[in-house]
Amino acid sequence: MSKYLYYPGCSMEGSGKAYHNSLMPVCEKIGLELQEIDDWNCCGATEYLGINKIPAYALIGRNLALAEAQSNGAQDIVAPCSACYLNLTKIDSYMAKKNGVDELINDALSAGGLSYEPGQLGIHHLLDLIVYEIGLDTVKEKVVRPLTGLRVAPYIGCMAPRYDYAKRWSDSEHPLELDWLLGALGAEVVDYPLKTHCCGGHMPQIGPDTAYELIHRLVDYAEEVKTDIMVAVCPMCQMNIDAYQNETNQHLGTKHKMPIVFFTQLMGLAFGMRERDLGFGSELVSAKEAIQKIGSEVPKKKRKKKDKFALPMPHPLGNGILKNGTNGKELILPTEGRARGGRA
Repeated sequence: MSKYLYYPGCSMEGSGKAYHNSLMPVCEKIGLELQEIDDWNCCGATEYLGINKIPAYALIGRNLALAEAQSNGAQDIVAPCSACYLNLTKIDSYMAKKNGVDELINDALSAGGLSYEPGQLGIHHLLDLIVYEIGLDTVKEKVVRPLTGLRVAPYIGCMAPRYDYAKRWSDSEHPLELDWLLGALGAEVVDYPLKTHCCGGHMPQIGPDTAYELIHRLVDYAEEVKTDIMVAVCPMCQMNIDAYQNETNQHLGTKHKMPIVFFTQLMGLAFGMRERDLGFGSELVSAKEAIQKIGSEVPKKKRKKKDKFALPMPHPLGNGILKNGTNGKELILPTEGRARGGRA
């Protein structure tokens, strides 16, 4: 069994829980032993890098320093989240240039008794690790329930293959690793040229009009080529397309109903694992019709008791603001580009 240091990232405990729940048994099945990095911290995603670079670099570098100190025979880190993977490879690459950035980062890390020497650890996205280190032949050997007849769109997103600091991908604009893996599972992989287009990132919160257009473009093309289900390698990509598809429909007057799940969930199905154990049923746009094509069933969702202490989910305001605070009755809009349903 191959041993790797595992950097889960924050999403695995929330929006990406189905990813985590499916990758653990799948990795065990193909001989991947994951050793979670103790005391890891958030990678900062994309926001912190836009606020203060050196502290953001040090935040990411701390995870690399912890991994190096805890390696214990493991020479590589695996990150399933594309943003985490990109940030880890970016800082390793920046520090390797020895242009002073490495000294600034290590100076910050020294406050916690840590340091990092770049290049000591290989850094992988889970997808590239499975394709190139474990190998597609090993994957094929584990398939007991091929995904025959299931038309799948391989959506890899914009962050994993760009910028390719670690030189892991077949192509930055049109990588084929996910296509190859899904093909090894027996799926019918559709030609999906939008595979590296952006899902919108955090735009649903700060620029919903733009976000809905991006999501619409991705889903609309998948539907046009008669896709049964989209597959993601990134928690944010999966969440945006799944969670904001309904808002996109309301905003644009469309009727999209495209399920999107993680590639590890389809691997688990092909390996004969139970749907419930793989996180099926947690998606908002149900994958029921899609996986019925291969004889699988989505488990019924258990209704959760509402937590009376939970905070309400914020709703995007679009181009307008509410008069008299959040409980106001009137939506005040700009003179041009009025939101639908607003008052003149």
